[in-house]
Amino acid sequence: MMTLQDLNQLSKAEAKALLSTCCGSAKWVKAMLNAMPFKDEYNLVKTADETWYNKCGEKDWREAFDHHPKIGGKAKPGEKLAAAEQSSVASATQVVKNRLAAKNKVYEKQYGFIFIVCATGRSAEEMLQLLELRLRNGKDEELHIAMNEQQKITLIRLKKMLPGASWQTLPASQLTTHVLDTGFGRPALLMPVSLQCFVKGNWRSIAQGITNADGRIGDLLPALHRLKGTYKMLFDTGAYFAVKQIQGFYPKVEIQFTITDTSHHHIPLLISPFGFTTYRGS
Repeated sequence: MMTLQDLNQLSKAEAKALLSTCCGSAKWVKAMLNAMPFKDEYNLVKTADETWYNKCGEKDWREAFDHHPKIGGKAKPGEKLAAAEQSSVASATQVVKNRLAAKNKVYEKQYGFIFIVCATGRSAEEMLQLLELRLRNGKDEELHIAMNEQQKITLIRLKKMLPGASWQTLPASQLTTHVLDTGFGRPALLMPVSLQCFVKGNWRSIAQGITNADGRIGDLLPALHRLKGTYKMLFDTGAYFAVKQIQGFYPKVEIQFTITDTSHHHIPLLISPFGFTTYRGS
């Protein structure tokens, strides 16, 4: 199993070939090569994060997007990683596959690039719901959400590239949430959640997710990417209860919070059709 030390000892050409499978941006790959050798896994991931957010721009992000097949589409010979990440689509119903294909076309026409989502561990139904959610975004808003998703994919691929490395000490996403439906006494499955920041007088989504079977979203942000300032989580409770054919009182729940340090922030939500509670979790 390849370790970080093994990566550091590769030739530039060999390292470039491997890093290119993690992210299709030539600028990102070049910057990573120039930063070698990496002293530890934290330094590798931190460099990947700072390069993507601080040195790359829209042209580089779009270049990386172009190296992915469409969700549910046929992968090219060099896209084996992407095909494996999207494997859940193969077992989806034909109805879901058809809707994914149709919405993908709408998305690409609307934004000018394909739908980018960190597909690992997600069902086809989750990805379809996320795709429909993100079609409501403005162009600049969606570009930055897709860019965040690309970074999540890159970090997953770095870990796959170096299975012998020590990843256990790396912190997870700075922001997590957990939604519990107190009316039914169970986790709230498939609730759309948007993380927003205040930009030029308006709230803008910078990350979006769908709660899993445990009611959680654990990867709103890529690992080691840190935020500071005032943000908002927008929970689409109306959409959640509509699936259950319940008319609730609160169509959406908005929770504003201020991040002043780099520690982990957990934002739980307890909901019922006619009430909700939140607190600073751990």
